[in-house]
Parts: sequence; structure tokens; C-alpha cells
Amino acid sequence: MLNAVVYNSETGYTEQYAQILAKKLNIPCYDLKSAKGKLERKDKIIYLSWICAGKITGLNKVKKKYDVVCYAGVGAFPEDDSYISSLVTENMLEEEKFFYLRGGINFKKLKGYKKLIVKMVGKVLEKNEKNNQELIRIFNEGASFVDANNLEKMLNYINKVK
Repeated sequence: MLNAVVYNSETGYTEQYAQILAKKLNIPCYDLKSAKGKLERKDKIIYLSWICAGKITGLNKVKKKYDVVCYAGVGAFPEDDSYISSLVTENMLEEEKFFYLRGGINFKKLKGYKKLIVKMVGKVLEKNEKNNQELIRIFNEGASFVDANNLEKMLNYINKVK
């Protein structure tokens, strides 16, 4: 039995996906901090978090504390097999348990060095990805790609294993 969807969100896109998923599965949804007081050690959860420099934030804490049925990394880049493979490797995950969800960039909610880093990535993309104007625009202006349909693969997996 699944106990909850747990998420770590920086600008709100991961939270949106987590809430949609929890509603579809009819289970509670907690941010990572509040899950600490609501869930027991080794409870079965689904974990969603934002990606920063190839790392799924909060992952090590979650792996140690809960029984994670599957994971989702939420990022701004388009879905790409080689990118997803690198995320699986970098975060030491089982490929079948990992799902990539395209979230976006919200400059109004980014603060401090995180905002600066995203702006710097935008500048690098302008130099190196001249053919990918959409990606350059996203890293300069922001965008949201949150869509409940993006959760279908993950939902199919969860329904098989629960």
C-alpha cells in the first residue's frame, strides 16, 4: 500500500505534479519537510523533486528514510533519452523506477544564486545551442510545461507495482 506522495519543490512545478499524482492515486501529498512529522520510517512513498545540476534534490534523505516505489525528477529541459539516462546514472537509480517530468522555469520564484545559475545556463545556451531557440527562450524568459498527461507513464508503472 502506498502511504503518500512526497515532493521537494523550488518554484512550484514539482508541487503541481505531486498534487495531481496524489489526487489520481487518492493518497496524501506532503512536501519533504512536513512528511517528516506525518510519515513513519520505511513507509512506501513516491518521490518527486526538482533537478539541479544533474542531481535530484533531497534524494539521499528520502532513500535512507522511506521505501520509495518510484522517483520523478522535474526539470526544464525537453525529454531526451540520453539526458534521462545521465540522470539515472548520476543519481544511482534503477531505470524502471525513474521518470522525468518537464516542469519549467519561474524566475519570479527563483532567488539568489539559483536564479543566477539559471541565467548563466541561458547565456551558455545562447552561445552553444543557436539552433534551439525554444530552449534559449525558456532559459531567458521562463516557461511552464506542467501537464497531467506527462504523468501517464509513471501512473502505469505505479498501478503495476502497487
